[in-house]
Amino acid sequence: MSDNLTSRTSGSSPSIGVGRFRVTINSPVILGFVAACLVATILGIATGGVATAMFFATYRSSLLNPLTYLRLFTHVLGHSGWEHFMGNMMYILLLGPLLEEKYGSRTLLEIMAATALVTGLVNNVFFGYQALCGASGICFTFILLSSITQMREGEIPLTFILVAFIFLGQQVVQGIFVQDNISQMGHIVGGIVGAAFGFYLARRSSS
Repeated sequence: MSDNLTSRTSGSSPSIGVGRFRVTINSPVILGFVAACLVATILGIATGGVATAMFFATYRSSLLNPLTYLRLFTHVLGHSGWEHFMGNMMYILLLGPLLEEKYGSRTLLEIMAATALVTGLVNNVFFGYQALCGASGICFTFILLSSITQMREGEIPLTFILVAFIFLGQQVVQGIFVQDNISQMGHIVGGIVGAAFGFYLARRSSS
């Protein structure tokens, strides 16, 4: 049995041949993101959180520090531990490939970067004392975005309304009544970003 990398043919994804079977690399942006999160999480655990605080968490810091701007994007890669990492990656791997197939790799990467930037800025401006890390905001972006993929002009899918009510409502309630280390702000902002992109992309495709 031999392993070989099969080159991309027109309309197909690159794949790794294993005997009679092929493992397709169907979602390069999502797979690359998950790999980057894995590396960042391992570095954070191995350094006792030092690497996470330095590179993979965002918080209010000097505007003269170049890392302040880098962390606005890289904070989505860091996770506080394996449970945090696994929980987020489950949603990313479940929803991400479907969205990448529908909107394309470049558009999905732009959505993820925008989510990271917006959640990072909101955290630093309003909750600067609190370090924010993890892909939870992107998870909620994907959840809201996936619920609106079939929207037609002049219509709002009932599934979108239900998802927004259940997930965002839950985060508001938890933010008020539950004291924990989960950033409900990141979830809510991520959901808003996902909904905004969903409506924008649906309108663009119908025009």
